[in-house]
Amino acid sequence: MGLTIAEKIIASHLVDGDMTKKGSQIALRIDQTLTQDATGTMAYLEFETMGIPRVKTELSVAYVDHNTLGAGFENADDHRYIRSAASKFGVRFSRPGNGICHQVHLERFGRPGATLIGSDSHTPTCGGLGMLAIGAGGMDVAVAMGGGAYYISMPKMYRVNLHGKLRPFVTAKDISLEILRILSVKGGVGAIVEWGGEGIAELSVPERATITNMGTELGATTSIFPSDEVTRAFLRAQGREDVYVPLASDADASYDRVIDIDLDTLEPLIAMPHSPDNVVTVKSVAGTRVDQVCVGSCTNSSLYDMLKVSALLRGRRVADTVDMSVSPGSRQVLSMLSACGALGDIIASGARLLECACGPCIGMGFSPNSGGLSLRTFNRNFEGRSGTRDAGVCLVSPETAVASAIYGVITDPRELGVMPKIDMPDAFAVDDGGVIMPAPAGSDSEILRGPNIKPFPESAGFSDSISAPVSLVVGDNITTDHIMPAGAKILPYRSNIPYLSRFCFSVCDEGFSERAKSMGQSIIIGGANYGQGSSREHAALVPLYLGVRAVIVKSFARIHMANLINASILPLTFADPADADGIEIGDMLSLNDIGDGIKRGTITVRNETKNKSFDVKCELSLRMREIILAGGLLPYTKKAGENA
Repeated sequence: MGLTIAEKIIASHLVDGDMTKKGSQIALRIDQTLTQDATGTMAYLEFETMGIPRVKTELSVAYVDHNTLGAGFENADDHRYIRSAASKFGVRFSRPGNGICHQVHLERFGRPGATLIGSDSHTPTCGGLGMLAIGAGGMDVAVAMGGGAYYISMPKMYRVNLHGKLRPFVTAKDISLEILRILSVKGGVGAIVEWGGEGIAELSVPERATITNMGTELGATTSIFPSDEVTRAFLRAQGREDVYVPLASDADASYDRVIDIDLDTLEPLIAMPHSPDNVVTVKSVAGTRVDQVCVGSCTNSSLYDMLKVSALLRGRRVADTVDMSVSPGSRQVLSMLSACGALGDIIASGARLLECACGPCIGMGFSPNSGGLSLRTFNRNFEGRSGTRDAGVCLVSPETAVASAIYGVITDPRELGVMPKIDMPDAFAVDDGGVIMPAPAGSDSEILRGPNIKPFPESAGFSDSISAPVSLVVGDNITTDHIMPAGAKILPYRSNIPYLSRFCFSVCDEGFSERAKSMGQSIIIGGANYGQGSSREHAALVPLYLGVRAVIVKSFARIHMANLINASILPLTFADPADADGIEIGDMLSLNDIGDGIKRGTITVRNETKNKSFDVKCELSLRMREIILAGGLLPYTKKAGENA
């Protein structure tokens, strides 16, 4: 039987495990890593703890793209620390303003057939190049930089076939929203999504990258396209054709699920608040008042997207009632927009030009007005993520964003008339001056720390029994934004866990932090798809600091579960989801013989308050069990190194 694209890359990078057994744990050799500044400080603090003098990957890049507002010393100190650590450890440093990590990595570093893990959940963007690119927690990235393998459960394989051809004003973003409508935000959990069919031939690499970027919102392990002549043309234009290799699935490859999408019938779509899978047609909500429009993010900030925005804005003005921002994805994109005059059309329309950074996508500035509605070309519209708790965020294509900005209401972009033809350049303007190379190995490089940079919290270690109260009860689809919010007021403290802890779960329950601290140790109860969204390991490290010893839910999102294990917090699922009903804050739960229970895969929990017992599943691989028992990934890795 033949292999899928992902299976071919997995086979060539497999260092442990059996890839023929779906769901079993496998270990992969990692070629490249990336970090960004919201997660990077912790990742490099963790790398320091491992005591390895130099990264062992083919390529590692540290990006600064999240915390770029300098309202105080905190962000600047983090940037300085990351730059100095990168220089010492052999990591390239993409300085502030050089661009969003995924856009820059796609342009300058990604290569077909290679493996990449990044401490950002949208790392699968490089799947648009035929790369096996996976989001991971910072500890996993630190271990990979040190030469360690990356462990995942062998995913299922999904295939999405695109048929026909996109009509004018229907885009790759609409394809992404359509697959979210079909599968939901948890429909891709445990799977890799491969895209194929004759319809992909018309999609450029930036369009493919939009789709693989949005695949993260499915809960998928990653998404991937073939590496073909479209890929070759993109790499040639970037001056990197030498890294091109063709890559396609075998004709007799087997898939766990096959989905067909007819591009000829697809129309402009929009994800309404507050979930990426709350998808309807644009025309069904046309006429709804819009307060703000944002174009950019790692999803839709390529030169191709920006040229479309410029062409549609040319000779038009943004409505007086709308505030519009445009954020080019990289310095390359911005410089080329300026050189060809397209930037002038954007500015003349009344849109505001923002830095080449994540910006509004993670609530770092440009928050909407209270109760406002913001249309964004981004990938997430979780409640409060914009920085305004009672605002609504909709996810749209650049075309729908422009049409709505012009008319001041949600508008089907086909109302704009004829779609201008966009010609992509045969060669991109290549200038890697924004990437600082590390110091030579053996150099006497100093690591620079500021007062806001605190050590990451140490695990309380393994205990064979836990008796602790419930500190929080939450429902389904809790995101890492719920657990550890982003935004301009909070992100500067990503390297200061004690201070950051006061904001933990503040979106759900403002009293959680103080309650958890007062309890000493506690247990969290949750619903299905707990921990979806960002890869931020702070959503595990902060609960660890607050004394959370176990999280019992109906189901976990992949990256967050891994982060909990890495922090030595027990990730448990209800054997019977109905057992979650009736558990309340303050209930005292007892777990005994945890070590044996982990080996069996089942632990009995006693609700002492309600005089009731129930079983929870603890389905962990041998390595995961050893990490928990060792007190977390770093102690486990250090011990493994000592025994090697």
